[in-house]
Amino acid sequence: MKLNIAIVGLGFGAEFIPIYQRHPLANMYAICQRNVENLNKIGDAYGIQARYSDYDELLADPNVDAVHINSPIPNHAEQSLKALRAGKHVACTVPMATTVDECLEIVRTCRETGKKYMMMETVVYAREFLFVKELYETGELGKVQFLKASHQQDMDGWPDYWPGLPPMHYATHCVGPVAGLLRLEADYVSCFGSGTIRPELAVIHNSPFAVESAHIKFKNSDLSAYVYRSLFDVARQYRESFEVYGDKKSFEWQLIEDEQPVIHTAKKPEPEIPEKVTVPDYAHLLPAEIQRFTTKGVYDADEAQHLSFTQGGGHGGSHPHMVHEFLTALSEDRDPFPNAAQSANWTSVGILAHESAMRGGEIMRLPDFTT
Repeated sequence: MKLNIAIVGLGFGAEFIPIYQRHPLANMYAICQRNVENLNKIGDAYGIQARYSDYDELLADPNVDAVHINSPIPNHAEQSLKALRAGKHVACTVPMATTVDECLEIVRTCRETGKKYMMMETVVYAREFLFVKELYETGELGKVQFLKASHQQDMDGWPDYWPGLPPMHYATHCVGPVAGLLRLEADYVSCFGSGTIRPELAVIHNSPFAVESAHIKFKNSDLSAYVYRSLFDVARQYRESFEVYGDKKSFEWQLIEDEQPVIHTAKKPEPEIPEKVTVPDYAHLLPAEIQRFTTKGVYDADEAQHLSFTQGGGHGGSHPHMVHEFLTALSEDRDPFPNAAQSANWTSVGILAHESAMRGGEIMRLPDFTT
């Protein structure tokens, strides 16, 4: 039986419409955006009849099984909670929320309603992550000893809620892969701020730091991870990197876009230890109907693509993988990955990391979202 999907927010959200339209488990049923002109333009372009400019009216539609939320960050928690309480399953773009209390409330509401929640974290479905996951699961990495990730991006010129945002408040692209590879739960975090951004930016969120770098200790594990973020006033090409160090092999992300990552293999002669590798695409894991979306955006015209998609290098082909995971989880009545508790843990690492940075690196413990 097909699930009726509603997409909320049609900037970045429009990227997902044709994926849902082609997925064998989905009926791309409704779209929602406050701007009626744009709502109708996209509805006409994709042939979607059910259109809502009011979110509450969308949630009152009994035909909607699940909502995929792509609205601005400040709206994520409120809209997710409303949807869950209206009896809808929720997929939501990152981050889950802006406070730890909101994360706790979403997890609690999922338990109370029995509805599923998935944070649509692109990195844990990007081809690079899937490649490293395969290396880990086949034993090629050996014992994992350390994980590291970065996300550096120049956000000047981005809209409304982005200017001056604390770097770690948008940390899931770093935290997701280091926690997600071994399905680890962050226990506590310590973070330092470094440098300063322009005063007119710093005053918006009372967040002065140009870079925030954090160490994460994982629960019931000998592992820790290091993540760092920058959003303003740091000279760096866009980079979302994920690295893992094992006792047999290690994977290091390329320093410059369009170069190749490196595999280091232990016990070889020193010059032979590093080897550049080509990361394969993982479209074969998907239904044939949506495989093409791992290597192409949904628009025919490049200039129409959302800035986060083009600047983010197409998000590693992750979009159809995320859609497939969400739909198959609902179809099989299981938790998607990441589920509500995992999403809350990843999001709260960033929230508490920023708080730690503001307190000079103080250790901040995470709540247990699993109980």
